Amino acid sequence: MGKNGSRDWTQIYAIYGVDDWQTPLFLFIHAIAFSALSVVFLIYFDPICFILLRFFPGLASARFAAGFIGSVTALSAVCLFFAAANLFYSAVSLHWDMSQRIVSSVPDWSAVKHALDLGCGRGILLNAVAMQLKKSGSSGRVVGLNPTQIQNRALSPNHTLRTAGLEGVQEYVTCRPGDPRTLPFSDSYFDVVVSAVFVHTVGKEFGPKSAAAAAERMRVLGEVARVLKPGGVGVVWDVVHTAEYVQRLNELRMDEVRVSERVTAFMAGSHIVSFRKPRQHIAGPGEVRLDWRFNNLC
Repeated sequence: MGKNGSRDWTQIYAIYGVDDWQTPLFLFIHAIAFSALSVVFLIYFDPICFILLRFFPGLASARFAAGFIGSVTALSAVCLFFAAANLFYSAVSLHWDMSQRIVSSVPDWSAVKHALDLGCGRGILLNAVAMQLKKSGSSGRVVGLNPTQIQNRALSPNHTLRTAGLEGVQEYVTCRPGDPRTLPFSDSYFDVVVSAVFVHTVGKEFGPKSAAAAAERMRVLGEVARVLKPGGVGVVWDVVHTAEYVQRLNELRMDEVRVSERVTAFMAGSHIVSFRKPRQHIAGPGEVRLDWRFNNLC
């Protein structure tokens, strides 16, 4: 296996495993089946053409049909292999790489006392933050939050803390359940809030393309802005919906909203969106407290 930054891929996969491994396995099995079928078409092309003569008038039509079916079968096998490999790579190796980029988006970890990983999952980004806190000599801690309704044992606090222990940063990590749409933290509590391929899953019970799902995702961003301290940094890596995140962050008047280049993850386009909460918001002669909660959605 190759290297992933300064880490060996095998070591990363051994620590974190693969979430939802059934999907890439399902795709891989079907890729093998389609590959075998395409080989059958290649080896037994003439007998297959003879069989297809029953359905197509003329030898030329039968040969064209056999060639077309065999080509589509082979192309399907290639696509399935690619999808399985991309999901397997995105789940851990790419997730680790993007976590390092997220961590590098925060200029000064030594000053960070409280950090939040929203949707921490198995702890890849959570532990990357904890390792950075440890490396910088900070006395800070990072909280990993997963949705209350998740029943997956691989995403349980005990499993996440186990991976933190394997990385040697368990003393920097706390895990707890909670609703990302109503974060169980006070206003202006965190210096840094990060999230990796999570926000797009909020509201999916309404349908990913529905207005209700979009409203739930925007509520999460409002909560992130609320719990950030003035001057605090937020960094979100997510798929599909990053344009609407940028729009909402601009509506919330966040500073330094930046979007990374496109990276294919989980068979979709993904971007890192980073921003800073303004230290103050002035309107006219006095300071006005912004309402970050985004409660007026319909």
